[in-house]
Amino acid sequence: MSPKQLVVALTLALGLPAWAATPSAEEDLLGRTVFQVLLGELALREGAVDLSVQAWADLAERTRDPKVLSRAVEIAGFAGDNVRALQLVRLWLEVEPESSTARQSLVALLIQTRQLDQLRPHLANLLEADKENLANNLLHLNRMLARITDKAGVLDLLDSVLAGYRELPEAHFALAQAALAANDTTRALAETEQALRLRPDWEAAAIAHAKLLGRSNASTGIDDLARFVKRYPNARDARLALGQMLVAEKRLDEARQQYQRLLKDYPDEPSVLYPAAILALQAGDRDSGRQQLTHLLETDYPDKSGIHYLLGQIAQEAGQPDQAIGHFRQVTAGERYIAARSRVAILLLSQGKRDEAIALLRQTRGATPGERTQLALAEAQLLRESGDEAGAYAALEKALLGAPNDPELLYDAALTAERLGRHEAMETRLRHLLKLHPEHPHALNALGYSYADRNIRLDEAAVLLTQAIALAPEDAFIMDSVGWLQYRQGKLAEALTTLQNAYQLKADPEIAAHLGEVLWQLDRRDEARKIWQDARSQHPGNAALNAVIQKFLP
Repeated sequence: MSPKQLVVALTLALGLPAWAATPSAEEDLLGRTVFQVLLGELALREGAVDLSVQAWADLAERTRDPKVLSRAVEIAGFAGDNVRALQLVRLWLEVEPESSTARQSLVALLIQTRQLDQLRPHLANLLEADKENLANNLLHLNRMLARITDKAGVLDLLDSVLAGYRELPEAHFALAQAALAANDTTRALAETEQALRLRPDWEAAAIAHAKLLGRSNASTGIDDLARFVKRYPNARDARLALGQMLVAEKRLDEARQQYQRLLKDYPDEPSVLYPAAILALQAGDRDSGRQQLTHLLETDYPDKSGIHYLLGQIAQEAGQPDQAIGHFRQVTAGERYIAARSRVAILLLSQGKRDEAIALLRQTRGATPGERTQLALAEAQLLRESGDEAGAYAALEKALLGAPNDPELLYDAALTAERLGRHEAMETRLRHLLKLHPEHPHALNALGYSYADRNIRLDEAAVLLTQAIALAPEDAFIMDSVGWLQYRQGKLAEALTTLQNAYQLKADPEIAAHLGEVLWQLDRRDEARKIWQDARSQHPGNAALNAVIQKFLP
């Protein structure tokens, strides 16, 4: 007999008014109980949840056995029948009034059904019944009530339930959390202050107090926590929080001081080592950063790949390509995997191993469309840097066959086509990109600049660049395009102002080339020469800059 057939048979059996034989009352009760238990469990296993609830509820109401009631409440809750579950759990408490498990189940159901008014006495009873764990239970109240959306109601509930525990700092901390959830910052601040008066060395309360102050003024919050750390210099969590707050406000030197102190006390702690290393690198202290990251590899820090990536970057910047490659090859997973493989390829190219570099990228498999795009872009960059612009374009075109609407591929393919002089292909790619993303400032800029640079369709270029600069008004390269268009339109004074602003934002060699040309045409040739010479000293191999210098200073 299959489980489904057995469920049907048991159902029919339960429906009979009496058994075929004439058993004793005790045998009848035992037999019916066994059958109902089997029916309830088999029905549940076969997905007949309503039948399971009915069987267990009938058995629970008939036997009033606490274990049966517990299982019946569990099944009703699983089925989402909160009305039946509440009826059963109240019966359970009637049968076993001292059962903390029954009361916990009732509290959970009242929370689930958002019955705050009925929750008060039962929540108070639970707290009173477990005095040994009272402080910890108080700290878990808000987590227990988190799913209730009426945060003001939760605060009112806790005000009532915790009225008898105001001598405990944990009660005030619980009220502070509830007040914050209810957007009552003033009350939250007052409650954390009271918690700290009762327990002055409590780190969690000190951190919460500082963060509340920091909502209106970051420096005030930082100063508050700094005073606490000064009073309690071994307060690890508070010092960590202070370091994080200082980082958030970009007060990096002060943050580093806090982490250096933490390193003395917790030299093997990943939560200290990692930020200390990052701050050291940001401060230009490469040796300390490398040392701390290397030590981090010896701990249980989970993201070893991320650490190898950073160590690879350090080695690459220090001119140690073999060490860099060694670290990048140990990046085997995570969001930096593709970037690490790309860096290995570039380093191999710099060592004259072009074929090996290309093979590495082509052997790498991207797990997501985004990773496959990054691999295609990396291959195109590699080919471009090796002098094979046509190969780069071919790689991008191949990638576009599998992802014809990818904005990064479309944009890079368009710029590559422009460099190859394939203007029609460039325009086709950019038009397609703008159809997909009409407010793509860089695509608007690229097309507008191309027209301006070739001195064609200047009215259309003006429309495109006006849109681009409106979307990214502080972008130096878009400003450069606008200035170059103004130059093409004969608006030399306007072009000069625009290009000077662009060059002030970013001293790029191509912007310098344009700015110098405008100065030359304005007969300010000494200034033009200086701009070009300064730019060439920084970027001696820039083709656009060298071309304009050759044009005017052959």
